[in-house]
Amino acid sequence: MIRGVAVLYGIYLLLPIALLLIGSVGQNWTNTLLPTGLTGQWYLELWNDSSFRRAFTNSLLVAGGACVINTLLAVPLAYALYHGARRKGSAAARIVSAMPVAVPTITLGFGYMIVFNTDLMPWLGTLPLLVAAHAVQTLPYLTQALLADLRHLRLDRLEQAAATLGASPRQQFLGVVLPNLGQSLAAGLVMVAAISVGEFNITNLLVGFQDRTYPVVLLQAFYGATGFACAATVILLLLASVSALVSSLVLKKS
Repeated sequence: MIRGVAVLYGIYLLLPIALLLIGSVGQNWTNTLLPTGLTGQWYLELWNDSSFRRAFTNSLLVAGGACVINTLLAVPLAYALYHGARRKGSAAARIVSAMPVAVPTITLGFGYMIVFNTDLMPWLGTLPLLVAAHAVQTLPYLTQALLADLRHLRLDRLEQAAATLGASPRQQFLGVVLPNLGQSLAAGLVMVAAISVGEFNITNLLVGFQDRTYPVVLLQAFYGATGFACAATVILLLLASVSALVSSLVLKKS
């Protein structure tokens, strides 16, 4: 029974991926169950399409910017939540830190559209605003990963040992906390980058025409040749798979 459920789930998960792979090398796919012919022209056209190359670069820039911002915010935030777990008001702090995950992305997107489409802050459609939006949306994932690692390692005991040797709070943070968070931080940032590269909902609401990211351009490709759209989706799938593999390998070493 359990094995049968697992098999059905595997088919449900892998069948769309298999169809995309087949479609990306199919010459023609119109009103048939499977494509006909075999060709690699879609990948060649994808490589030669400047709009997709620019969109892919934009996605990497946005993901990189979100990783930098998250590194600066998530480490001290997770550290503060860890030490404030038993303090009054810590529940409220955890709720606020997880709010971007709990709130639907379309709600966040409309909020950004209202706030940043004014004379005071006319930033709607700019790449910096998109970076900030992705950072806000992915911050809880990295924060929770770091917080879980802090609890697992019981760094409070190491800090107490360092304090008995005369280390100041600043020295404890820089010399004890940060080195022990290296593995989980790296794995979490890979996850943040993967989420950012594949994010569509809030991006589609905020992005300008010149700064379109890969998923936004990808949606438009499905209104054209099916094989081309499948090839573009396979590239995004490969990037996400590599990111997940790297993240799992980093976590395995930690």
